[in-house]
Amino acid sequence: MIQRAKEMLEQYYGYSSFRLGQERAIQSVLNGEDTLCVMPTGGGKSICYQIPAVVFEGTTIVISPLISLMKDQVDSLLQLGIPAAFINSSLTGSETRERIEKAKSGEYKLLYIAPERLESYDFMTLLKELDIPLIAVDEAHCISQWGHDFRPSYQRIQRMIGSLPKRPTVLALTATATPKVRQDICRSLDIDENNSVLTGFERENLSFSVIKGQDRVKFLKDFIKKNGNEAGIIYAATRKTVDKLYEQLKKSGVNVSRYHAGYDEAERMEQQEQFLQDQSTVMVATNAFGMGIDKSNIRYVIHFQLPKNMESYYQEAGRAGRDGLPSECILLYSPQDVQVQRFLIDQSSEADRMSQELQKLQLMVDYCHTESCLQRSIVRYFSNEDTPPCGRCGNCTDSRESIDVTREAQIVLSCIVRMGQKRFGKTIIAQVLTGSKSKKVLELRLNKLPTYGLMKEKSTKEVTDFIEFFISQELIAVEHGTFPTLYINEKGKDVLLGKETVKRKEAVQTKQVAVNDPLFEELRMVRKEIAERENVPPFVIFADTALKDMCVKQPQSREEFLTITGVGQNKLEKYGERFIEAITDYLVQNPEQKDEAIKGSDSIEKPKKATPNSHLETYTFFKEEMSVEEIAEHRDLAVSTVESHLIQCMQEGMDVQMEDIIPDEYVSEIEHAIQQANGEKLKPIKELLPDEVSYFMIKVYLLQNERQVT
Repeated sequence: MIQRAKEMLEQYYGYSSFRLGQERAIQSVLNGEDTLCVMPTGGGKSICYQIPAVVFEGTTIVISPLISLMKDQVDSLLQLGIPAAFINSSLTGSETRERIEKAKSGEYKLLYIAPERLESYDFMTLLKELDIPLIAVDEAHCISQWGHDFRPSYQRIQRMIGSLPKRPTVLALTATATPKVRQDICRSLDIDENNSVLTGFERENLSFSVIKGQDRVKFLKDFIKKNGNEAGIIYAATRKTVDKLYEQLKKSGVNVSRYHAGYDEAERMEQQEQFLQDQSTVMVATNAFGMGIDKSNIRYVIHFQLPKNMESYYQEAGRAGRDGLPSECILLYSPQDVQVQRFLIDQSSEADRMSQELQKLQLMVDYCHTESCLQRSIVRYFSNEDTPPCGRCGNCTDSRESIDVTREAQIVLSCIVRMGQKRFGKTIIAQVLTGSKSKKVLELRLNKLPTYGLMKEKSTKEVTDFIEFFISQELIAVEHGTFPTLYINEKGKDVLLGKETVKRKEAVQTKQVAVNDPLFEELRMVRKEIAERENVPPFVIFADTALKDMCVKQPQSREEFLTITGVGQNKLEKYGERFIEAITDYLVQNPEQKDEAIKGSDSIEKPKKATPNSHLETYTFFKEEMSVEEIAEHRDLAVSTVESHLIQCMQEGMDVQMEDIIPDEYVSEIEHAIQQANGEKLKPIKELLPDEVSYFMIKVYLLQNERQVT
């Protein structure tokens, strides 16, 4: 049957071979053996049950705790031509009844359900009527009380399996399970521990970094600015921080969404859809978001605050790079976050779990302070195995110079002592050191201290950054009360007495995650148009890996398009013609990028880079008051390419004004259509306007509006 499985993989998914571990897990399931499959996020766990589901007769049941993931998975399966559905609380009663009837008649190959459904007697009766060859238990760590996301309803799964007329094969899947949790999963689901497939915990396309002692908001803004076209998630520990970051980023002109449990379900779903549909590039969220998000083209995950344990961190960071492309995972550490997490643990943990949760928090803090390979630390946590340094994380690649800041440390520490320990916070301490004449400093006569003004050559912000760094180095401790106050710990006393030196590395420079590629951006726009038309997230149409492969291979026929990673017969029929047309048009407009066709070869020559400043040439002609059509004719380009150039110019802040492109009589009509369409999706807006108003005009109007807002 494994040969049949490989045929299904190529036919539906467009892959010629399985990834590491997938074939072993699938072979085990096809042999009728109950199996535990542990693969890192993005390792392709879903293939391990989706392929057997297609091979087997009957309906495979997938138990998942994540409503949003169910929808994404089902959308993707339907795009591939595989009949699937989900039943969960997001459906109306009539929708649920309709799907139950279709399930009874065998119309689905896969049926996704929430574990809470197993509490319903009627639903249990329905399951007994179905032909179920396989039960896949996703996020299987939820079954273990030692896991980081224990769900009591998961413990009903084994009872449900035992009640079925014919016992199906069981496949349990998870990405984050320590040895103790794996034992618990196998015991709970009656799986032989020897029948476990572990592919290792290392994510070779992810680069991990921990940033300490820097201005977190400044770092965040710089990073997002450098990666403006890429999708990313910013995780924060509290709702208040999420809202604050959202407002700050929005004010800076970032296309951002937010998500936390303080909003009602409709608001959360609206924000989530904006992010999934690429209408916003950044999602700021608490850990309530993302565990069920199947969005494959997330290029970075930044933890603005410390997570409570390694399981949460690795699962959240693992949202990045699910398509296998290089991605960044950055943790912005501050010691104050430890106290925030301690408070959250105190509020949410049962007494018998408190000690375990605090121990996990300490291991997370240890990770932030290690100077050894970060990926290696993660792998050791989950497997107790030692691996070679990854060579790509922040610690492995850190080549920054260390600067001796012992004198600055002694000045700051001395000031804290003279101001009275555990009396003041970092802001007023920084004001004293910089010689501020603020009302509070003068009223408290702090300007009479010997340390007053000793760092007057620096700004208050710079001195505050120093204090943050010294806190991260555990020279200064924070007393958390109504207002946090500072005091010196033992390590700080040694520095003050000259027994220890302090070195601070230069600020970490933000970097660009992906290299700009004009053809990739063109294909990304095509993908987004199709996604809007079909009302599914863009990554469901094609992953970024497929678009990158198109840029390299430049297919210009159906046969060539079928060689693209992730293109099966169904996607060829649905989208092949549109993408081939876009690639062909691009190559006509950019003949310098056209590759020689290489057929039947394993190695493919990469396309030459497009002229990076082509849009600037278009801009020059535009400023000479040539029309779009005249520029296109003069430069021998398609009108759409000239329009793309002008859009790029607007995004880069050049002087391209709406009134130069949109006739006056259409401006109010576009404004009215945008209000009526209640959003920024182009198609609904276009349908409300005369044919003379082009998509280009709508885009220009929206961009001009963004400029005015920011």
